[in-house]
Amino acid sequence: MQYIERVQSIQPHDKVLEIGPGGDPHPRSDVYLELNLSEQELAAQRGHVDKPALRGQIVYYDGGKFPFKDYEFDYVICSHVIEHVSDLPLFAKEMFRVAKSGYLEYPTIYYEYLYNFDVHINFVKTDFDKRILYYLPKSQTSFNDFKLVHNFFLESLSKGYNDLVINLKPWMFEGFEWNEPMQIKVTNKLSDLIFEPGKLPVNLLDKKSSRRQRLLMKIKRMRKGV
Repeated sequence: MQYIERVQSIQPHDKVLEIGPGGDPHPRSDVYLELNLSEQELAAQRGHVDKPALRGQIVYYDGGKFPFKDYEFDYVICSHVIEHVSDLPLFAKEMFRVAKSGYLEYPTIYYEYLYNFDVHINFVKTDFDKRILYYLPKSQTSFNDFKLVHNFFLESLSKGYNDLVINLKPWMFEGFEWNEPMQIKVTNKLSDLIFEPGKLPVNLLDKKSSRRQRLLMKIKRMRKGV
């Protein structure tokens, strides 16, 4: 999880579900939902980091309908999972069914454009004004034609050259809390998957980055003589 500080609405007595805890589960999670996969497959899903020690109950399932009652949980955490999901509309419907609120996080198309992880099968982006989560399966694009280029950047990342990801984190990952279901729509428009051209993702920036943006805008105005 890139933005753990954004998980702010969990109350002391809330029952919390985490879907696909990966290698860095949230400390507040009570129950974990995990696909019934081999350890090798699960390791690939979590980026081959060490298997974490989970404090709560682990529930395994084969995909499809979640094995929980309607609103069985107060809060659901889903971090870096939906980019892996083959039936995203069904998955999202189930996530909204089992909890009334939660946190959602995923890599953006900018991150995928560089590294193109094989286990990531969707490009994902949320339009917050329209409350629509757009997705585009990679299989419906020619994106993998550039796999040899992606492999170069992926190898650089594996060797620790991650300054680009760190410095451009607000563009690379999107994470937010929700308290009502969103529409899930497939798209083939690049414009649905990117941040508005020429604008920083201000809704995702911390105060330091916001101050930096205001400073850059001030410098730009000074250069123009405004």
